[in-house]
Parts: sequence; C-alpha cells; structure tokens
Amino acid sequence: MEIEMASCECCGLEEECTQDYIIEVRSKFEGKWLCGLCSEAVGDELNRVQVVMGKKKKKTKNMAAAEFGLPDAVRAHMSFCGKSNKSNPAFRVADGMRQMLRRRSAAAASPPPSLPASPSSSSSKKLLSRSASTISFY
Repeated sequence: MEIEMASCECCGLEEECTQDYIIEVRSKFEGKWLCGLCSEAVGDELNRVQVVMGKKKKKTKNMAAAEFGLPDAVRAHMSFCGKSNKSNPAFRVADGMRQMLRRRSAAAASPPPSLPASPSSSSSKKLLSRSASTISFY
C-alpha cells in the first residue's frame, strides 16, 4: 500500500492518499481528483441545480436532470474555486473554520431575541430604592 500526494484539481489542497483511493475518486469525477470538501460541494451543486431545474420544468424533469450533470457540477465548482483562489488552499480551509467559529461564538454571546433587554443600571436603582418602609410592626 503506497502513499502518494494527491492535489485537488479544484482548490489545490494536497493530501496523502493511497493509490486505490486516488483511483476511486478519479473514477467518480471523470479522471479528476477532488479533495473531500470539493467532492461534497460538487455533489451539493449537482443536487441543488437538479432540484431547481426540476421545479422550473415539472413536465420534463428527467430531461432537466440530463441537462446538468456531474461534469457540469465539477466545472461550476472549479470555476468558483478559480475565482476565490488564494496562494495556499490550506489557508482557505483554516479561514473558513475561523469564520464559522466566530459566527458560532457571536451567536452564543448574544441574548436570544425573545428575551427583553436588561434594564440599565440607573433605572434598576430607581426601581429598588425606597425612602421608608410601608409596613408597620406596631
């Protein structure tokens, strides 16, 4: 079992893979090797376009699926990657993870929209201060 470096033809990310795995991936994508992220993105693009085309052409749904196939989805994703290419694809992956974590931490830090905002400190002092007790003990 030999290990080789495989470079994604979409984003350029390099991974160490077995020859069998490289052959398997290339057989799925017409000879192109795609990393795991790009292969998922291609599958999502294919499904998204087929659903959209199927809704627009309800009578010819089978024809719509035939109009946009896997090679088209790969080309669309390669085009997207080409437009947003940076010098090192690993930085793009890390940048995406950083953005996702920032969004999650910002969402966790903000109060839920259903809860009212807490009163300001000056108004809470007015609500809690009293000049005298209204209860008589004698």
